[in-house]
Amino acid sequence: MNKEESKSSEVIFFRIKKERKEKWKRMCRERNISLTGLIVDSVENRIMDDERRKVLVFIEKQDNIFSKIENNINQVAKMVNGQKYISEIQLELFSEQLSEIAILKARQNAIFENIYALLSK
Repeated sequence: MNKEESKSSEVIFFRIKKERKEKWKRMCRERNISLTGLIVDSVENRIMDDERRKVLVFIEKQDNIFSKIENNINQVAKMVNGQKYISEIQLELFSEQLSEIAILKARQNAIFENIYALLSK
């Protein structure tokens, strides 16, 4: 909650059974989120803070995978430059793999755009 929201915050009281409240509090502890966040995000149909954290970890993991792929591409390029030769079959296979990587990267970027749209809610 930012400073503007805290200055203009209102209090809402509502009644629920004690068992339900305890269940919600337990869920919040397990997910490391606040009860207020759970209620507000649920009512406003927004992604929960714990889910947002999981998504960011996923994005970071994907970025690391593509970094490793890019490193491998550089290693192949250095090898070919050192040998000054690559066979036609190796070149064709390498080109196919680069094309597949480009397709996967484009799909990943489209997924990330959707994720960012959800996170911005």
